[in-house]
Amino acid sequence: MPNIRDVAQLAGVAPITVSRVINGAESVTDDTRRRVQYAIDQLHYVPNTLARSLRSHQTNTIALIVSDITNPFWTTVARGVEDTAAENDFRTILCNTDEDPAKETIYLNLLVERRVDGVIIAPATRDKKRLALLKQLHVPCVLIDRRVEGFKADLVYGDSRTGARWLIDHLIELGHQRIALINGPTTISSAQDRADGYRESLEAHGLVMEANLVFQGAFKQESGYQLVKQALACAPRPTALLAANNFIALGALQALSEAGQRVPEDMALVCIDDVPYLSVIDPFLTVAVQPAYEMGESAAQLLIERLTTHCDDETREVVLAPQLIIRRSCGQCQHNAGQSA
Repeated sequence: MPNIRDVAQLAGVAPITVSRVINGAESVTDDTRRRVQYAIDQLHYVPNTLARSLRSHQTNTIALIVSDITNPFWTTVARGVEDTAAENDFRTILCNTDEDPAKETIYLNLLVERRVDGVIIAPATRDKKRLALLKQLHVPCVLIDRRVEGFKADLVYGDSRTGARWLIDHLIELGHQRIALINGPTTISSAQDRADGYRESLEAHGLVMEANLVFQGAFKQESGYQLVKQALACAPRPTALLAANNFIALGALQALSEAGQRVPEDMALVCIDDVPYLSVIDPFLTVAVQPAYEMGESAAQLLIERLTTHCDDETREVVLAPQLIIRRSCGQCQHNAGQSA
């Protein structure tokens, strides 16, 4: 692998001049800059950013660790993080855990070895021990979408508790009383928030939450499919379903279709977060949408403020309001309810 001396020899300059070109020094002439850049291109030289970071103690790199990058919600969050980071001259490394705590630990160790300046993470569990490495090494961290009890860090999340409550309120107003919750794992705070909103709405309307109508799995399409099959086996059947995220809703639609259940004629369906491509092709699902881009943007801003101002202020918490969009999947004509928390 070529080193900086190889580049200097080909360009006919001193190694320090190559370093100046790489670091954008203004004291280098245009002709020298062109010769050095030509040598870099010819040799396919990659500057040793780790060595430079050891001297400067900063790599201008942050990491974003998400649970499922195939989900449009997380793709949009990532775009918000990346755009904001780039505007502030930071690069972003994206890591995907698939909700696997072991995979999360591997990424955290790798990112620390690579000396990232800070981490934005949607934790796979509520176990604060998994994040201890960041604290031990004083790596600034922002939690996104999910809280971790006892872990002190800046936090950005959507008010999905209110979103779930709105959706159940709407279904009850339409006459539904047997409403099933198709949820993710309650070891994740956002799933617990949605369960709390579901319960609070039922209680506010004088209804009892029935344990056999609450189904817990993963925030994945296959889980939604399997859990809805279980819900359809209940006697009596629920008349409406709340899917705790958009992928669960897709699995629910598949299971309902296979069972010959029409939405909304035979079963009402609502969910947290939208399915963008479906909402363009056929505005159908009634949803409580979290502002995903703004969530990523806010998380990146908080982290970069920590990195650039070196502030030791108290941790900050940003809670973003959802938007309720009522469409056909619960039996109503499409319109935007326009509510906010």
